[in-house]
Amino acid sequence: MSSKPLNIFTQHSRHWRDNRYVYPVVSRRSKGLSIGINLNPDKVCNFDCIYCCVDRRSMPGRVEVNLDDLRGELESMLATVAGGSLWKEPPFDQTPEELRRLNDIAFSGDGEPTSYQKFEEVCQLAARSLEQPALKGVKLVVITNATLLHQARVQSALIFLDAHNGELWAKLDAGTESYYQLVERTAVPFQRVLDNILAAGRLRPIVIQSLFMNIHGQPPPPPEVEAYLARLSHLHSQGCRIKLVQIYTTARNTTEAYVTPLGLSQLQQIAAGVKQLGLAVDTYAGVA
Repeated sequence: MSSKPLNIFTQHSRHWRDNRYVYPVVSRRSKGLSIGINLNPDKVCNFDCIYCCVDRRSMPGRVEVNLDDLRGELESMLATVAGGSLWKEPPFDQTPEELRRLNDIAFSGDGEPTSYQKFEEVCQLAARSLEQPALKGVKLVVITNATLLHQARVQSALIFLDAHNGELWAKLDAGTESYYQLVERTAVPFQRVLDNILAAGRLRPIVIQSLFMNIHGQPPPPPEVEAYLARLSHLHSQGCRIKLVQIYTTARNTTEAYVTPLGLSQLQQIAAGVKQLGLAVDTYAGVA
């Protein structure tokens, strides 16, 4: 993968044509095309991350997810990708050849996807859409803040995904409660996130996604990075099956203007600490 910054990575709009739920993204971390499913078009989330790229200055109010419409949008998107016409449209026509591959269908969007009450039903819908030879190997990725993984309905959905090429990407952006609250701004205690990641990772291999940034021009303090690494070490030692840690930074506009991308060398220093724990790690520099 080229290290040259590409404008395509800054294009993470949840809007595609007239779609309400399904959108295409060329993702640094997927190393190819990710088809997003937005289960939170009302923009409601139990986190209010300072680095979030969702514009919540105007909220649309309660929006019901129509599963028939979602199914139709997903089928149309898969056909658009299969036919190759996606790569002829801006900004996707800027995509390098090595990234013109469908990696996954990702449950992400404008809020926490597992908060949608029919989450498992959508997982089943997405799995059925991939039941064709040409799509064998395409993943179903859950990008989650891990706050709701303890709920029975979410656990049931994850068990289904385990049998259908599913992958869990769980957010861990801090090592201490205070820094977690600074970044995520939530009523959910940090310990719940840690407990949920541990429980989920004992049942299946998971990916840890960790975003680091400058806040008011300052990188995360060394004690915070040490605490973060200690959390990873504890999770690993307690049986959490961490298949990969993604160390990355911001690539698009953020909720708070005082948030800016962390430099590559600083990201690599954090990644080196992760590697010393015996964990696989990927690093993604900012491109904005």
